[in-house]
Amino acid sequence: MALESRITQEEIKKEPEKPIDREKTCPLLLRVFTTNNGRHHRADEFARGNVPSSELQIYTWMDATLKELTSLVKEVYPEARKKGTHFSFAIVFPEPRTKAYRLKDIGSTISGRKGADDSMTLQSQRFQIGDYLDIAITPPNRVPPLSTRMRPF
Repeated sequence: MALESRITQEEIKKEPEKPIDREKTCPLLLRVFTTNNGRHHRADEFARGNVPSSELQIYTWMDATLKELTSLVKEVYPEARKKGTHFSFAIVFPEPRTKAYRLKDIGSTISGRKGADDSMTLQSQRFQIGDYLDIAITPPNRVPPLSTRMRPF
């Protein structure tokens, strides 16, 4: 009788996150760029040292969750506080070979609702210090573009 492992490939790939002591660990500067039209910035808007004008600077840690980042953005943008506002997150990072920037969708949250991506952390999505975060904000009365994903909880 053959023995088979019940461990999936996903479980093997997942490396456990080390807890961060926020009292002893210095926070990082997270440069966040937002849009309120439901679409992410284009990658070419980050080319040649340029960045979009809608920048927020947040001091946080690698274990910051998408829900935590959502609440920080809502402090700055009162119109994003409305229940049902959709926040779509993407990491913006330089492509080493081409020197161009790429966007990687990492998850989404909805103001006033629980979702599967709420507890996702920057660290779990392989965010690296120096990367940017792009957040596409969609008001509750508009449907987010199809490219954003929201998994129900």
